[in-house]
Amino acid sequence: MSIPPKINSPAAKMLKVLVAPLDWGLGHATRCIPIIKELIHQKCQVIIAAEGAQKALLHEEFPFLTFVELPGYRIHYGKNRALTILRLMASIPKILIRIKRENDWLRHFADRERPDLVLSDNRYGLYLPGTFTVFITHQLSIRTPFGKVADRLLQRINYSAIGRFSICWVPDMPGADGLGGELSHPRLMPPISTRYIGWLSRMDVMPAPRTKDFDVLVLLSGPEPQRTILEKMIIDQAGDCECKMVLVRGLPGGGGRSLKTPQGVVVYDHLAAGELQRLMLRSDVVLSRPGYSTVMDLSRVGKKAIFIPTPGQTEQEYLGGYLAGKGLGICIRQHVFSLTSALMQVRSLEDKPGTRNTLMRSEVRAVLDIAASVL
Repeated sequence: MSIPPKINSPAAKMLKVLVAPLDWGLGHATRCIPIIKELIHQKCQVIIAAEGAQKALLHEEFPFLTFVELPGYRIHYGKNRALTILRLMASIPKILIRIKRENDWLRHFADRERPDLVLSDNRYGLYLPGTFTVFITHQLSIRTPFGKVADRLLQRINYSAIGRFSICWVPDMPGADGLGGELSHPRLMPPISTRYIGWLSRMDVMPAPRTKDFDVLVLLSGPEPQRTILEKMIIDQAGDCECKMVLVRGLPGGGGRSLKTPQGVVVYDHLAAGELQRLMLRSDVVLSRPGYSTVMDLSRVGKKAIFIPTPGQTEQEYLGGYLAGKGLGICIRQHVFSLTSALMQVRSLEDKPGTRNTLMRSEVRAVLDIAASVL
């Protein structure tokens, strides 16, 4: 376990806030961006704990902030649904060890740096007695492939872990307007104060252009090998549908092998938020995994979508069907996916108005007030 070096504090006292997103895909990092911006606006000293792709993405957005290395869970999926479920089950001991290690890491960090506030996006080990800690999650109810009895058991385990924190933030709207369905609006709530803070998106609300330059924008993300499997599937089918496509590979920091693509396909390894939003608005439809952070970005911009759940990731399988039922897109299983057919189906849907979030700012200010009051 690496112990972070001493960080030089500014002369004037300001709240020191540690922000740590989970490394399960890029979504946990991207949805921390609006929170980090608000913390900076509130003149906090923000430190980001991450590694790998998550660190690269956040460093691109905030090159002036301090970063410390915090090892992630480093989860990998299988090549099909059954293998992914087996690999996730086999990863449980590894995940528990990582949680213990990140708790040890936080204790060492706190002994040296004395953070006033810790914001943990789905990292269960970042709780600390005597320090105000916030757990961020949209999955109060976690879906398993084993039925309701297993779901209820896992929820009790989940709530026991969440209960170690000071407060829980849910990045969704309260009530029927929520995007997470039963995942974020269960009948039974956690044993600590739980607040809905609205949708967290790095995008801004801006007017859409009058004309569209691309038929489809493809956003890839998530653990391997499923990211690469979907990438290959889409590239193989792109030539047959003769569409204008932009493909964003979800590889911040580069490192991906070059792609041979059909004519009319533009490829980027990664794009910053502003560039990505401009491409969203210039595209007729977005194709992506129904990862919750991507869903929040699409809601902010108001784009219709083609959702392809990661095989074996039950959260995405549920969200894809739920969002399709709300008319926010169509959901197609990967093993039967046809790009030509999907584009024909989704054109019957209309874009929605973009949305803003004022809840998050007030919640951040309230938590900072609490953290400051115990100094």
